[in-house]
Amino acid sequence: MALKAQVLYDFTAEPGNNELTVKEGETITVTNQNIGGGWIEAQNSRGEVGLVPEDYIELSKPFPSFPGAAATAPTPSVGNVAAPDLSFFDAYAPASTQNQASNGNDPWSVWNADPSGGSNNNWASNPEGTQTGKAAADPWGSVAQGHPQAYQGPGGEDDEWDDEWDDMKSTGGYAESESGDGGAMQRGGAHATSMKISLNKFPGFSKSGPELYLLCKQLAKGKDKLPIYMGEVGPVWSYPETQLDCVVADPKKGSKMYGLKSYIEYQITPSTTNRPVNHRYKHFDWLYERLLDKFGSAIPIPSLPDKQVTGRFEEEFIKMRMERLQGWMTRMCRHPVVSSSEVFQLFLTYKDEKDWKMGKRKAEKDETVGVMIFSTIEPEAPDLDPVEVEQKCEQFSRFTKAMDDGVKEILTVGHEHWKRCTGPLPKEYQRIGKAFQNLSSVFNSSGYQGESTLTDAMTEAGKTYEEIGQMFAEQPKKDLHFLMETNNEYKGLLGCFPDTIGVHKAAIDKVKEADKLVATSKITPQDKVTMAKRVSTMSYTLQAEMNHFHSNRIYDYNRVMQLYLEEQVKFYETIAAKLRQAHGQFTTM
Repeated sequence: MALKAQVLYDFTAEPGNNELTVKEGETITVTNQNIGGGWIEAQNSRGEVGLVPEDYIELSKPFPSFPGAAATAPTPSVGNVAAPDLSFFDAYAPASTQNQASNGNDPWSVWNADPSGGSNNNWASNPEGTQTGKAAADPWGSVAQGHPQAYQGPGGEDDEWDDEWDDMKSTGGYAESESGDGGAMQRGGAHATSMKISLNKFPGFSKSGPELYLLCKQLAKGKDKLPIYMGEVGPVWSYPETQLDCVVADPKKGSKMYGLKSYIEYQITPSTTNRPVNHRYKHFDWLYERLLDKFGSAIPIPSLPDKQVTGRFEEEFIKMRMERLQGWMTRMCRHPVVSSSEVFQLFLTYKDEKDWKMGKRKAEKDETVGVMIFSTIEPEAPDLDPVEVEQKCEQFSRFTKAMDDGVKEILTVGHEHWKRCTGPLPKEYQRIGKAFQNLSSVFNSSGYQGESTLTDAMTEAGKTYEEIGQMFAEQPKKDLHFLMETNNEYKGLLGCFPDTIGVHKAAIDKVKEADKLVATSKITPQDKVTMAKRVSTMSYTLQAEMNHFHSNRIYDYNRVMQLYLEEQVKFYETIAAKLRQAHGQFTTM
């Protein structure tokens, strides 16, 4: 009897890869279970046959499959210490946070009405005016952060952790905020709405949020501590003497499953070892998910440049993706906490496939994730007053919101300028040039003997204007491109702050509720003291992160503005030189 299966999640086939498009709830017939690599061959009700991800279906009878992500996140624990019962907090949850709608177009719109700091809010990945920034599901609820299948290390086609989810078509796709001619394309929506897996953005969070850390009876021991020092600008992370760096280069096309699946592999060379390692896009995506899980509640982890299905092996796309992966890796290398983390070092320095797989599995079992990352942080400063903590949080909230607005404005204006420089403006100069040359032809037909000097000069002037038009069309790639890329990168980074700051606001709200909880014997007076101390640690973390952000912001914008203006000066100097040369062709009688 044919083996039937129920489709659990939508899957869109990629043309040319022998895949089969299926929809959630659809019943399909399994025709070959032995494809390998996390895939099976199936036939739909229309008789179409193709490959389907194994973890996207549920077979009608027991079938030995590879472990996938669970449907719901398990209750977290720290080491052997059970997580505290935090259900009593629900009774004190502010009513205004119930059923709060997300707003994909303005991540800050719910903050004034939401005492949790906008933790129910989704950040739009696109500049204002683009179409992909739709309202999405609550990012703290049942949403997917990535493909539900397990991750495969480099190579290892027979590895039990294998999957090919970098070949999947992402729901959001690209938001081409600066046009296909060279604009900054951003991950289109942080949460794939077609996925129904229940994966919290920060798996260490209980339903109630940061109280898992605030009230944990015994924090993890033996973990590497992350010190925070008091510097000239306030709390700062501990920075290494030599900053880590890496180079992403040499993209090569590979294939597996007898050529059925194709991918691009990049070479990453860290400055510490100068020994290259190879990674595919899905390995970068795995790293992003691990960093988000571990540090996302304390450190903004920007999304990777998004996937593309059509044309993903075209030379221009590969070059653009490599450039953006380089930018993402450089930003991660600059962060002293992220760059020194075990999972990031594994990504850059694994010795062989065995080393990679062991390190990968260890990282996936890491229990110090979500808000529990704060348990590893040790500020070398006195505890802050809760009122001061709240003031600092509000200050950072206002700044990041204002900067987000400013960055979006630059992206919008830059996008318009790019279109004008590559469209109407060159055509205007070309029309002027043609008009001069046409008039020159008329003059030349007059038969007057002394005409040649003027007609030659008119022709050259016309050609000069045509050349200037072409220069305008090519110039954005030399200067505006880098300005747009930097701002697009910061737009993605700023997009992480509503969630990160929301964690702190939610923690502050819990501390405010402490008196009520003590009065009703829900917590002890000592618990209240502990909560205040730990929210102080969270505040120092936020301040250290904001100081890191400001330091990088000042460096990045100084660098990119200098580059932009230098190129603009050279551009207009070249135009001036061409016009002076054309001017010299004309004589005065």
